[in-house]
Amino acid sequence: MKKLLLILFLLALPFPALAQEIGTSANACVIIDQASGRILLEHNADLPLPMASTTKVMTALLALEQSDLTAPVTCGRNAFGVPGTSIYLSQGETLTLEQMLYGLMLASGNDAAVAIAEHIGGSVEDFCRMMTQRAAELGCRDTVFLTPHGLPCEGHHTTARDLALIAREAMAHETFRTIVSTQRATIPWQGRDYDRVLNNKNKLLSTYEGATGIKTGYTKAAGRCLVFGAERDGMSIIGVVLNCYDWFDEAARLMDEAFARYESVTLMNAGESLRTLPVDVADGAEVSAILTAALTGVIPRDQFPAIEIDLPQSLEAPVQAGQILGEVRMLQGDTVLCAVPLAAANDVARDDFASRWQTFVNGWPLLAD
Repeated sequence: MKKLLLILFLLALPFPALAQEIGTSANACVIIDQASGRILLEHNADLPLPMASTTKVMTALLALEQSDLTAPVTCGRNAFGVPGTSIYLSQGETLTLEQMLYGLMLASGNDAAVAIAEHIGGSVEDFCRMMTQRAAELGCRDTVFLTPHGLPCEGHHTTARDLALIAREAMAHETFRTIVSTQRATIPWQGRDYDRVLNNKNKLLSTYEGATGIKTGYTKAAGRCLVFGAERDGMSIIGVVLNCYDWFDEAARLMDEAFARYESVTLMNAGESLRTLPVDVADGAEVSAILTAALTGVIPRDQFPAIEIDLPQSLEAPVQAGQILGEVRMLQGDTVLCAVPLAAANDVARDDFASRWQTFVNGWPLLAD
């Protein structure tokens, strides 16, 4: 069967590069499309910098990937009294992993970070090696974790691009999304007749339309660091600012710019038929090639992408419903914005002498003994 590759240019206009440089008060920043991970806006996106408590995004991600939310996590000697922000765990105090994660992400508890690290990795050192390895697996180019909380440590660093990739992976977890979008929560407090009250430090949750989280961070060495996100009109973005004195205002401005410059477009919906293909050795039968998911992508406003269709000119029976036949892609220049497999909508049996004879034999009544 010969392959047919067809590119339809829906609007013959020049395409700007998807990633656009932007001025910012941050030492480094990035805005990415959450669905694809592609960079929309950037400045010094690959500059290695300390990231303070935004480190805890990776701590939470590993916890969700490596343990059960109901697992008991105990505050050991190393976690007790860790400097900086704390949820004031007592040595020997036990909470569930989920409760520790709320303390980690809302109140930015450094003690919770160490307790989680020892629960998952056995030691802080081994957990940090796991963090660095996981970052590399996610495509991070210049990230090294030496602490699970982000307190100053020589050699502990990331980039805006890398941190956005980590946050994107974390946001794929429903529990993570729920936690980082929660403005206020309570968890038990051992030895007290009242609960801990945890208030989210991310002001964007109450001030920015569509805000989805994610994590604040500050040390004198790192400055003000923020990982943030929002969703509007079907477009979800994640952003990072590192060493940014006006972090919340700048994050809001950068998101406004992203939503003003880009939009999410859906060219075809899941289940739509793209093309009907003839089926050989099937007595003139045809099969519709349908999209297995929506063909959706984020593009610069006032632009329109191209569609690339990769399908055979015909099929050979038998064909089964759901069988992958090819692919349709949304392109901006040479960049693939979205790729969706095309599947057969229906079954088609083979129709030749051999198949007819087999059908006849299979249907012949068996002789009685």
